Amino acid sequence: MQPRGRTVAQSKTEMLEVVLPNDANPLGHILGGKVMHLIDIAGAVAAHRHSHRHVVTASVDSLDFVRPIRVGQIILLQAQVTRAFRTSMEVEVNVYLEDYIGGERHQTSSAFATYVAVGEDGKPTKVPRLIPQTAEEKRRYRDAWQRRRRRLAFAARTHRRYCVRT
Repeated sequence: MQPRGRTVAQSKTEMLEVVLPNDANPLGHILGGKVMHLIDIAGAVAAHRHSHRHVVTASVDSLDFVRPIRVGQIILLQAQVTRAFRTSMEVEVNVYLEDYIGGERHQTSSAFATYVAVGEDGKPTKVPRLIPQTAEEKRRYRDAWQRRRRRLAFAARTHRRYCVRT
């Protein structure tokens, strides 16, 4: 039996690591693909915490890199579920650079990712509802519905355009 619901706080996830030379481009900045990889991991952990299920990535909204993270700085990712639907969850992931020598922290990017919970058979399975508690959590919860509508409309247009009938 599924629990009645879980709070946003129960899904909160924080990851950090030092950016090393093997994570960087020739300019000494972290590779965008590495950032995307870490976003996917942090988002999946938040979705796991909410659903207590295996999850698969269904989509990631647009991602802009507004500030580079250099070798030697810390990349910090904070993720939380913003809304749970029937079998899917929207997760917000914010990315920061932290310069531990200077003590500065700056946001470098953010993304909304959608994860689908799957059962042992690999098929989508229901997730607990999300219980937003603070005014900010409630705002994000409401806004997630509009983002979902845009995602579904985009997916419908894209799949129709790129699906080849045999």
